[in-house]
Amino acid sequence: MIYTESTTEYRVKFYKDIKTGRSPVEETKVLKYIEFLRINKGYLDEPYSKHIKGKIRELRVDFGYNKHRIFYFIFIKKTIILLHTFFKTTPKTPITEIKKAEENYYNVLKNPKIYE
Repeated sequence: MIYTESTTEYRVKFYKDIKTGRSPVEETKVLKYIEFLRINKGYLDEPYSKHIKGKIRELRVDFGYNKHRIFYFIFIKKTIILLHTFFKTTPKTPITEIKKAEENYYNVLKNPKIYE
């Protein structure tokens, strides 16, 4: 076993922008879905979650015509890092949004203090 962490619960951490200190995901109204994600250890089947690229997945939250998307990945010690959120207005996920999530992903890997 790689991890010796005794806790069986998954934790959720919000990415915070280094420059502004703001968390784009934490400021949305989708915390019930995030809790559902935590309880299910970061893995939900479609239509709730979808693989995007590498370790990055997408939590899909729809409120009527409002389609929230939250990019996240599962990190060490059973930690779910929420990277980026946006309103989906097109049939396909915009490349610019995926690139923003990738940038945040690499920022987390370079600087663990972002999520602690």
